[in-house]
Amino acid sequence: MTTPGAVFGHHLKGFPTGGAPLTREQIRAQGWQLLRGDLALPLAVVRRRELMHNLHWMRDFCAQRGLFLAPHGKTSMSPELWQLQLDAGAWGISFATVFQAAIGARHGVPVLLIANQVVQRAELDALAGLHTECPGLRSMFLVDSVGQVDAIEAWAADRAFCGHFEVLLELGIAGQRTGTRTAEEARRTAARIAASPVLQLAGIECYEGTTAYCDHARDRATVQGLMDRVEATARKAIARGWFAHEEIVLTAGGSAIFDLVAERLLPDLGRPVRGVLRSGCYLTHDHQRYTRYLCCVGERLNLKETLKPALEVLACVQSQPEPGLALLSMGKRDVAYDLDLPQPLWRSDGHGGAPLAVPAHWRIDALNDQHAYLRYDAAAPLAERPRLGETVASGISHPCTTFDKWRWLPVVDEGYQVVDAVTTWF
Repeated sequence: MTTPGAVFGHHLKGFPTGGAPLTREQIRAQGWQLLRGDLALPLAVVRRRELMHNLHWMRDFCAQRGLFLAPHGKTSMSPELWQLQLDAGAWGISFATVFQAAIGARHGVPVLLIANQVVQRAELDALAGLHTECPGLRSMFLVDSVGQVDAIEAWAADRAFCGHFEVLLELGIAGQRTGTRTAEEARRTAARIAASPVLQLAGIECYEGTTAYCDHARDRATVQGLMDRVEATARKAIARGWFAHEEIVLTAGGSAIFDLVAERLLPDLGRPVRGVLRSGCYLTHDHQRYTRYLCCVGERLNLKETLKPALEVLACVQSQPEPGLALLSMGKRDVAYDLDLPQPLWRSDGHGGAPLAVPAHWRIDALNDQHAYLRYDAAAPLAERPRLGETVASGISHPCTTFDKWRWLPVVDEGYQVVDAVTTWF
């Protein structure tokens, strides 16, 4: 977990406003203890024990199936966390844009899988320049139409570009995201890529994550239909000689039903296949949306334990304006709310007291920019009501949109002492 030269200072939300800038090594030596109020709240934190559990769980999941991992780096946009994943054996890191991929390359990521179409001239310029800047870099992006190939070739002619880009043919699902919809569309696009002097067809990509419903039969049927198309398209491309390399890359895998695509990423094609999962949210997981999905994964795989939530947002009770309502010092600028509202987890007196589970009647039902509305039973005993100044930690749903609200996150041990820190580069 190393980003050389990373400096943390008072320009970062949650960092002491009067403190001197610190390196990561110096942060580890500060002895900051969040339960006694050493840092102002709100503050998003990563729990180290759960983080490491998730890192090793997914590493083992892939290794047991002969698969490679290129986790989606857009989840955290954290070079320190990418390095942690690479050190644990990840083949590369996935990104959604050339901007994100450039951040990855400049932090030492050796293989960039851009799981999106690249068609803008400025992005093609940037990607070509990135390969000049970083010798030995390998990158792949997605193509899903003949028109995209035409646009890339027109750019190459204007720029007198003499190189080539490795690409993956994307197969999509009707009504969902990008990707070819029919077998004929996939065939025409693959043939056009293979004929292009600018592109090399490295493999086939798809994304199943938006089809997850936590319905075993429905999810399995959707994934099987999609992966049947991937395998059929790969066989046709082999027969026509469209792949540029002996090894074929097949990649899929969001963070919800990755176990189902994992079953189909190593088909017997008579050629070497590199099956690559791209799950990104697994590293910190969450307390709501992905927890529900992983319960289904656990049921399918007959596992007692899967991933553990490692990302929390701590806030302070700053006002109690009326019975049954307390306002917390976090809002839409601090915590994800796109899928589910935050879920109160534990409370502490803010003076070093041990965390205690919040009463079952506590809930957050609304957010403003800087406030969370914590509702509770006004008739509950005094001990079950929020107290002014105390710390309340909340679990989140969807780590991507919590990470992007922070430029640094402390890493804490089980007692909420800060033992490390990571940066984000959104």
